[in-house]
Amino acid sequence: MYPNDLVKFWFKGKGHWSDVPDEKWLDWRWQMKNRLKNLNDFSQYLQLTSEEVHGLESAENRLSVAVTPYFMNLMDPIDPNCPIRKQVIPVENESQISEEELWDPVGEESSMPVESIVHRYPDRVLFLVTDRCAAYCRYCTRSRLVSNAQGYGFHPNIESGLNYVRNNTDVRDVLLSGGDPLLLSDDKLNYILTSLSEIDHVEFIRIGSRVPVFLPQRITKSLLDVFSNISNLWLSLHINHPSECTIDLKETTHKLATVGIPLGNQSVLLKGVNDNIETMKSLIHRLLMMKVKPYYLYQCDLIKGSSHLRTDVNTGIDIIRGLRGHTTGYAIPQFVIDSPNGGGKIPLSPNYASFNEDGSILLKNYSNKSYLYPALKDPLVSIIE
Repeated sequence: MYPNDLVKFWFKGKGHWSDVPDEKWLDWRWQMKNRLKNLNDFSQYLQLTSEEVHGLESAENRLSVAVTPYFMNLMDPIDPNCPIRKQVIPVENESQISEEELWDPVGEESSMPVESIVHRYPDRVLFLVTDRCAAYCRYCTRSRLVSNAQGYGFHPNIESGLNYVRNNTDVRDVLLSGGDPLLLSDDKLNYILTSLSEIDHVEFIRIGSRVPVFLPQRITKSLLDVFSNISNLWLSLHINHPSECTIDLKETTHKLATVGIPLGNQSVLLKGVNDNIETMKSLIHRLLMMKVKPYYLYQCDLIKGSSHLRTDVNTGIDIIRGLRGHTTGYAIPQFVIDSPNGGGKIPLSPNYASFNEDGSILLKNYSNKSYLYPALKDPLVSIIE
């Protein structure tokens, strides 16, 4: 097991902010108001490297920097290789652009029939409802849009998006994203969710959110009341490392599950964060302990300035091979590449089978032992006189 996997060792408390009264610490608006955003803020809590200093000084025209006090507590103050730091603290390498990296790495702009809607697959749409997040991941697929640091000027058109879904009866699945939808007010979320739930052909509503990870205080009773009234609502979380699985997050996911919200998780494979079998195994075990089903493991998209965080594709395949058969089947995510220029998600798996000319299949199990599965043959016919 990864060190301290037992729940009793998970992080809990206020950390650096132990003197802050509970009524403030537990208020998500206080957390947002007191986010760390610049070199001076982070210097109070971290021994920053020259690469991090350069990254913080030059990040604002690429992607804003913001980290909640809650999430700041999860960082190692000394180690620059801390997997939590790597995800949210910019470094100098972000300014180095490789030729294969793209402004719109998964081709969303070419699949936007109206503002705020990405319609790439036949029966489902992505509905972008905000450009704001509680904290900003340095590998963000929508760094062109999120935080408006690059001057994209995204202004979500909620009514246009709702009307598009109403008028396209082939759409049965709507995924709310952005930015992070859970930063919207309860009233606005309630309006969007209720409007979608009243559309007859919409069977399935999802919210993609990292807010419970950055800002578990946002999951208030009033928000849970909103969710409990939407019978076809699911929530996709984004948790990348075991250290993100805290007591506060566990309590939050249990609250969500209690009001009937199915929970899945989408991780991004990141160099130095979760690119080995033991770390990933620890993460997926903790997810199940929090009532969260590991869903996707994404190869990091070809975002500009992300080469220092991307692994090669074989790393992901090897991780899946190291999980399959070695832990609970429920815990194993599907490894996918969201292919460049709008090709959609392509699943990748280790090769466990080879096909013989006679139709039989040579199978290899998790321990690399071989087994022959016979070809399908016509049954013997008995003639009874």
